[in-house]
Amino acid sequence: MLIRGAVLEQSGAPSPFHESQPFTIGELDLEPPRHGELLVRIEAAGVCHSDLSVVDGNRVRPVPMLLGHEAAGIVEQVGDGVDDIVVGSRVVMTFLPRCGDCDGCRTNGRLPCVPGSAANAAGTLLAGGSRLHRDGETVHHHLGVSAFATHAVVDRASVVAVDADVPPEIAALLGCAVLTGGGAVINAGRPAPAERVIVVGLGGVGMAALLVAAALGHEVVGVDAVPAKVEAARALGAPASCTPSDVGDLRAPVVIEAAGSARAFETALALTAPGGTTVTVGLPAPDAVAHVSPLRLTAEARTVIGSYLGSAVPERDIPRYVDLWRSGRLPLERLVSSRIRLDNLPEAMDRLAAGTELRQLIVF
Repeated sequence: MLIRGAVLEQSGAPSPFHESQPFTIGELDLEPPRHGELLVRIEAAGVCHSDLSVVDGNRVRPVPMLLGHEAAGIVEQVGDGVDDIVVGSRVVMTFLPRCGDCDGCRTNGRLPCVPGSAANAAGTLLAGGSRLHRDGETVHHHLGVSAFATHAVVDRASVVAVDADVPPEIAALLGCAVLTGGGAVINAGRPAPAERVIVVGLGGVGMAALLVAAALGHEVVGVDAVPAKVEAARALGAPASCTPSDVGDLRAPVVIEAAGSARAFETALALTAPGGTTVTVGLPAPDAVAHVSPLRLTAEARTVIGSYLGSAVPERDIPRYVDLWRSGRLPLERLVSSRIRLDNLPEAMDRLAAGTELRQLIVF
């Protein structure tokens, strides 16, 4: 079938992207789903820093590639072997399919799926190969999803079904921002009841971590170099939020780093109380280096945890976030800073790079 999508033609194009125009937005061919796969009509897709990292060259992926990994949509066709999701279901896309059988999958979310990670790096679906083509040329998938398009074919392991009462904009956020940020709190950091949690880096993932921690009854403090994001964190229930220059003697038993930079990681370490845990979920440039004092880690009995996708098992974790949202304790609607159209993607990437947005959603 013919679909319309945003294909990244080159990685590492100079910014501003609305001038360098690394995307081609137009028609391409999408094969029908194979065994164990689904055809999904995309309703909403988030513009995330993991997309930007491919555009700016910090994360090397094969091109041409149809980007987009945080999304929700309606199932329009199921392939052979899919018997637990029906046509018409709303599904949340998740950017790391889990085979369920490898050493990584046996860690209960702590480690990524081995074949899922390999497929993501190669730009294929979990079963191998691409279902996307343009003028006879293969177009690669982004993280098994490729949601910056009207439709996507995905592996069954890349989606979680949700009830129809969950709006598409909420469902989309669950697949990356909430799984990653929320999982950094509940799966990796695991703060004791009512313990303070500090979140360094207040983009979509960091704000999701802040909201989840607040929903669970923790005192939360957001830290970001952008004053407008600090103000947003205060409005979301973290009144003590501040910029890094104003932290003073602020410390917490659990600190989440969600900015994806070495400097933010160092700030998060400095804000972690003795005996505490620093959780890093950001994805900095591959050559980024942070300075750490091994003596301080030892003398203060510190723990540092890396958490990919919030150490999540999506089928287990997404229903928990849905329940918190339904109860009114997790106001995910407030993460959405802009709603845009697919044609506005280059400008959206510019705003994301400038740090002026929380979550921009492409609405189809």
